[in-house]
Amino acid sequence: MGAQRTTFDKLQRDRAKKAKQAAKRERRQERSAENGAEHDPEIALPTGDGPLTATELMQQVEAITRRLEAGTITLEDFEDAKAELMERLPIE
Repeated sequence: MGAQRTTFDKLQRDRAKKAKQAAKRERRQERSAENGAEHDPEIALPTGDGPLTATELMQQVEAITRRLEAGTITLEDFEDAKAELMERLPIE
């Protein structure tokens, strides 16, 4: 049986992971600032009740995924928007 890791080791791993995430977030924000890419504060879902084409679906999923990664929407909002999009998929 392997040795059990101490709580201190876990704490250090968690801190390193958070530092890495923060650095990655900063690089992403700098890159988007250089490109002049600003995110809309609202999630733009297509209007209407009809089914989405594959292209429209992919564009919408990409948009809300980018917003989630940038931290402009919460995971809960992301899941709600994604569920709405999936409801509009054509079922054959």
